[in-house]
Amino acid sequence: MEEKIQSIRNRAVSACRNVTNIQELQEVRVEFLGKKGELTALLRGMGQLSAKERPKVGQLVNELRNELEEVFRLREGVISQSAQAVKLAAETIDISLPGRKSAPGTYHPLTLALQEIKSVFISMGYQVVEGPEIETDYYNFEALNVPPDHPARDMQDTFYLSEQLLLRSQTSPVQIRTMEQQPAPVRIIAPGRVYRSDADVTHSPMFHQVEGLLVDRGITFADLKGTLQLFAEKMFGEGTQTRFRPSYFPFTEPSAEVDVSCIICRGSGCRVCSQTGWLEILGSGMVDPRVLTKVGYDPDQVSGFAFGMGIDRIAMLKYGISDIRLLFENDLRFLQQF
Repeated sequence: MEEKIQSIRNRAVSACRNVTNIQELQEVRVEFLGKKGELTALLRGMGQLSAKERPKVGQLVNELRNELEEVFRLREGVISQSAQAVKLAAETIDISLPGRKSAPGTYHPLTLALQEIKSVFISMGYQVVEGPEIETDYYNFEALNVPPDHPARDMQDTFYLSEQLLLRSQTSPVQIRTMEQQPAPVRIIAPGRVYRSDADVTHSPMFHQVEGLLVDRGITFADLKGTLQLFAEKMFGEGTQTRFRPSYFPFTEPSAEVDVSCIICRGSGCRVCSQTGWLEILGSGMVDPRVLTKVGYDPDQVSGFAFGMGIDRIAMLKYGISDIRLLFENDLRFLQQF
């Protein structure tokens, strides 16, 4: 029996020294010390020994178990150290190599345009206010004097989520929410994403808009014209002319489309402005008295004007971008130009 124990010891130690990784070491451990291992089988066979031999054999088996456990533990440490050394050698950094330069980020043209628009109106005393992109039918249409049979409420033009909820088609609801929460005077701009069912080279189903509102005593159309003329000059350069054309919006009366003299030809006529010398940039008008009444203002005491512009449109004009889809494709060749 002692010879058999010594044989197990020699084979276990030899097998342990020959393994090169933790998985192989575990397999050897199971082979000799596992529940079905050789040492366990030896203990189970002790019932065949005489009463005199059992204590001595039991002692030898336990000593061998302890010895092999220590052998396996030491071998595991050696393998782990060796694996760590190989890993560190593979991860060595050659500090003599030139460094890798990180590509600097740039502002998106829409961000640049919005920052400039904000800067212009903040300098004129306007506050920046934001609101939810998921709106109710009341704030997006009814409060803005848009009747139920108006074409803008058509499913083909507006993204409805339910009968009463929709993706806002303009940031005008922010104006209504602001007037409900505070008395006049109000002087705000409301930038944000808006959604309409439209998509081509000049339209996107999701685009960015800035709307402005000023309500106070004695506000006239002349104040609107002066404000937008100043904005045009600061945004597109001194000498920029503005032109107001009669138009219609449900929530303003009178209403006007606003053009600026072409930033390319300065009004002489070119391909960009279709030889007209003018470029349309926004819509505007005096706030309809019915809108003021809905938010609790007295139209006999206060008046105001509102305007709205597409940031995408402003960016395209300012930077000479011909296709609105370029603003959303994340093409680095395009974005790095800014």
